Amino acid sequence: MKEKYEITSLENSENKASLRFLDEHVAKKTAKYHGSFPAYEPTPLHRLKGLAKYLGVKDLYLKDESFRFGLNAFKVLGGSYAVVKIIAQRLDMEVEDLPFEVLVSKEIKEKLGEITFVTATDGNHGRGVAWAANQIGQNAVVFMPENSTQERLENIRKENAKADILPMNYDECVRYANKMAEENGWIMIQDTAWEGYEAIPTWIMQGYLTMAYEAYLQLSLHQSVPTHIFLQAGVGSMASAVTGFFASVYKQNLPVVTVVEPAKANCLYQTAKYGKGEDLVFVTGEMDTIMAG
Repeated sequence: MKEKYEITSLENSENKASLRFLDEHVAKKTAKYHGSFPAYEPTPLHRLKGLAKYLGVKDLYLKDESFRFGLNAFKVLGGSYAVVKIIAQRLDMEVEDLPFEVLVSKEIKEKLGEITFVTATDGNHGRGVAWAANQIGQNAVVFMPENSTQERLENIRKENAKADILPMNYDECVRYANKMAEENGWIMIQDTAWEGYEAIPTWIMQGYLTMAYEAYLQLSLHQSVPTHIFLQAGVGSMASAVTGFFASVYKQNLPVVTVVEPAKANCLYQTAKYGKGEDLVFVTGEMDTIMAG
C-alpha cells in the first residue's frame, strides 16, 4: 500500500499573539493541579533508539498518553482543567486553592450545588469531561456524532454520564450541545472556540500544558532540545497549546512544528493552503474518520 501525503506551510510574521497564557508559569500551575489527583502519574516519554537509527536522526521520542488517568488519552487534561476553572470562578477562588482533596470536600459541594457539564465528542474529549465531573460528584451529558463506536459510548456511560449517539456529524453535535446548554442552564465544555465562546476553550488548551510540561522536563533529563515536533490536529486545541508552550520555552531555538490530520477532515491543512491564515476553510459532509473532530 502506497501512502500519500501532502505538505503545506503557513508562517505568520505579522500580528504575532502573546504566548503568556501558554508559558511555563501557566504550565506549572496546570501540572500542579493535575498532580493533586490520586491517580496522577506523568506519562512516559519513550526514547526510540532503533527507529531513530533507522531513520537516520540523532534521537526520536514519543510521548505515550495511553497511560493518562487510565483513560488511554490526553483529552482528560483539558476537560478537567476547564471544569476546575469554572468552579474556581463560581466560588471566587483560585485554582491553586482547589486541589482534588478540596474539590471533593463536603464544604465545596454544598457551596456549588449540582452542576451539569455538557459536551460533544467522538469519544476521548467527552470521556475526559465525564471522568472529571464524576470524580467530583457532578453531572455530565455527552452527545456523540453518528458512526461513533458503541465501545466509546459505553466507556463514557461508565463515568456515570448521560451519553447518546445522534444522527448528526461532529459540528452539528457541537451546535446541538450548545443549544441544550442554553436551554437547560448546563455548562458547555468544548475544545472548539467561536465568537463569544473563547474562555473555556482557552482553559482546555491550558490543561494540555501538563502533557507538554512533562515532556519538556523529560527531555531536559536527556539534555535534549527538540528540533522538530509532530502533533495531531484534531480540532486544533492540543496542537495550538503544545506549539505555544514550546515556542515559549524555546523562543531562542524554535523547533519546526508539523501538525498532521487526515485527508477526510483536513480543515487546518485547507486553511493553511487556501485561507492564508485570514479565512477559515470548512470541511463539510460525511467524514468517516475517527479524526473528524
